[in-house]
Amino acid sequence: MLTLQKDYPLKSLNTFGFDTVAENFIEIESRDRLVALVNYCQSNHFPLLVLGGGSNLILSDQIPGVVARMQIKGVEVISEQGDQLQLKVAAGENWHDIVVYAMSQGFFGLENLALIPGTVGAAPMQNIGAYGVELKDRVAWVDVLDTQTHQLLSLSSFDCQFSYRDSVFKSVEPGRYIITDVVFNLTRDATQLNLEYLALKDTCESLAKGLSITPYHVFDAVCQLRRQKLPDPAVIGNVGSFFKNPRVCVAEYERLKAEFPALVGFADGDGYKLAAGWLIEACGWKGKQLNAVGVYEKQALVLVNRGKGDRQQIETLAEQIRESVQQRFGVLLEVEPRFYP
Repeated sequence: MLTLQKDYPLKSLNTFGFDTVAENFIEIESRDRLVALVNYCQSNHFPLLVLGGGSNLILSDQIPGVVARMQIKGVEVISEQGDQLQLKVAAGENWHDIVVYAMSQGFFGLENLALIPGTVGAAPMQNIGAYGVELKDRVAWVDVLDTQTHQLLSLSSFDCQFSYRDSVFKSVEPGRYIITDVVFNLTRDATQLNLEYLALKDTCESLAKGLSITPYHVFDAVCQLRRQKLPDPAVIGNVGSFFKNPRVCVAEYERLKAEFPALVGFADGDGYKLAAGWLIEACGWKGKQLNAVGVYEKQALVLVNRGKGDRQQIETLAEQIRESVQQRFGVLLEVEPRFYP
């Protein structure tokens, strides 16, 4: 039996803290309940939004149809071979809590992704990434409910079509697959570290105090760095990085670098990724306020809600930022979070 709650407030369930109301709301604690809900919504022609931590969504004031909060829980090691293991995690688990759990068990590979808000089920949609590691680097497969066939099935990392802050779940076939579990390839080998970001390496060396750097130093360093430049959503409403780092060809990068010597960018295959935060700050947006929303004073890549903001205000601010960056640098910024509906 599915019991829906009418006109349910979602302010505490989206990290921007917008005063959003769901026409209908339900919590999903099992895969069977999820299947039943999908059948119900399709039979009644209701749109369905499956909500994780609400950390990568920009919601309107009213959400039609049904909002389902993913609450399926569970963590288990499903295979081990030497130092390598596979950890299966249910979609409703908190992402950072799972990183902490893995570290406590001596399971390494997720430490660079510490302190990212949201749930495990939402992580593959965005292909979350930080400090040289993306989720796709650690995913073995993803268990999903296919809402077209009503089958529970597994998608390999290849099938997920992961790319920079994107996946089959986000832009290729949005809404078709609902993630129920994610299986990670992890290791007990404490020497497999990713320290490609200079700030991360420097902080790790400081924490290690001359000793060998371990995954625990990486975890602590990532948490320290994120807390220094990113606001806590529980204190200041935000969804983390609001824009993707734009990619340009070598010729365009060299042109921009000649005109703007302080430009921050890094090689990416046969091109370069530019630091979107640097572009925004160079246009004078850092710390600026527009109505109840603004640009975070410590990191220009983060847009914030100071308490009374809404989707329209964020959209207006984001568009003004995009226009100014394009006018000055000829580079078009792409928004990272998802607008719904």
